[in-house]
Amino acid sequence: MANIQRSGADKAGSVIRYVVLGVGALFFLLPFYLLLRNGLSTEADITSPTWKLFPSSLQWSNITDLFNDPAVPMLRSLVNSLVIAVVQTIGVLVISGLAGYGLARIPFRYANAVFYFIVATLLIPAAVTFVPSFVLVSSLGWVSTLRGLIVPGLFQAFATFLFRQYFLNFPRELEEAAELDGTAYWGTFWRIVVPNSKGFIAAIGTITFIGSWNAFLWPLVIAPDQNSWTVQIALSTFLTAQTINLSELFIAAAIAILPLVIMFIFLQRWIVEGVERSGISE
Repeated sequence: MANIQRSGADKAGSVIRYVVLGVGALFFLLPFYLLLRNGLSTEADITSPTWKLFPSSLQWSNITDLFNDPAVPMLRSLVNSLVIAVVQTIGVLVISGLAGYGLARIPFRYANAVFYFIVATLLIPAAVTFVPSFVLVSSLGWVSTLRGLIVPGLFQAFATFLFRQYFLNFPRELEEAAELDGTAYWGTFWRIVVPNSKGFIAAIGTITFIGSWNAFLWPLVIAPDQNSWTVQIALSTFLTAQTINLSELFIAAAIAILPLVIMFIFLQRWIVEGVERSGISE
């Protein structure tokens, strides 16, 4: 009798959990529905006082109108954002990964001092370093260039912190086996550590890509030329124009978040695993 009651309680609990998760999923998908619904609607449907679940007719021509708009180089902006996000992600994984491994495994006198200095930079507001960074990039002649958008973000203190904390808990037995074979730190890192840390590296890479793709303030200042616009700058022009084309604005926003949605769908397991292993969920 007790087992039957327990089984019924477990089923009821499962039903409640699925209902709660389903409602949460609906709220999560609501903004995406609004983007697609309005992006494929006419101006009249968007501004109509009577709400319709679906537009009277799907305006697929809004997509072609967006990419043919001479005022907003949407395709060029998407390409720029993709190049910047990919290069910065690779740079952060390589540079911050090597720095984190060196701080965690290579013994030298000032390792802790360097680590504390890196952590201290996280306490400095971004607004404080914004002007000096702009002056430096401007003096190098990198304004309105991809170099000016990419190079300042190739190293991230937070990623270095996460890599260092992760490598501190990496099994030393694997590294000691490589050392017995005469492998130096460089070979151990690339041949042993990296292949056994793919989940964590993928998580850091995903988070870095999303942050680079969504960056707005730095590209806004450093890229005044249309040829160097990112997708976020292109989206902002719809809001600052004298007349706002609502359908193009919504479809542009939907297209801009599509790469991130696809990445999150395929790599969400790595993101969760990375958070668990880094300990930042505490």
